[in-house]
Amino acid sequence: MGEVTGIEQDTGTAARARANLAHIDNADVREESFDLSPDEQPRYDLVSFVAVLHHLPLEPALRAARSVLRPGGCLVIVGLARETPADLPRSLASVFLNAAVGAVRHPRRAVAEPENMTAPTAEPLETFEQIEAVARDVLPGVKMRRRLFWRYTAVWVAPAAGFGATVG
Repeated sequence: MGEVTGIEQDTGTAARARANLAHIDNADVREESFDLSPDEQPRYDLVSFVAVLHHLPLEPALRAARSVLRPGGCLVIVGLARETPADLPRSLASVFLNAAVGAVRHPRRAVAEPENMTAPTAEPLETFEQIEAVARDVLPGVKMRRRLFWRYTAVWVAPAAGFGATVG
């Protein structure tokens, strides 16, 4: 059976994640930053960043993620990008849809912030175009799409063994 390793540098968020995964024997959350050496040996079949990449230096984080993937391994990103004037139509749609989804899922006003919403946050610094340019350089063949709710997705599969080295 496979193993799942989470990396979280915020103490409170790591503790909540460990508590949520306590009943899963093959899951672990390490409290540390994502500062992998580019010489790290490939060992993961999947690396995912969900609303995380904008907290990290973009190019070094992508290179580190790439370096720990086994041949054929997959990097999946659900990220946030800084808005630009060109994003206005998508942003307006997201504002209205966000309010509608919130009203349906949570019809009563919250009295306190939910515990799972207390992790540190940061505004994204790079635009989608900037992120895409770096990702295409570091991850040749990456598939990127803009999404609603100020998100984008990116998927990259590490080349299979014997089909060329990854870009350094």
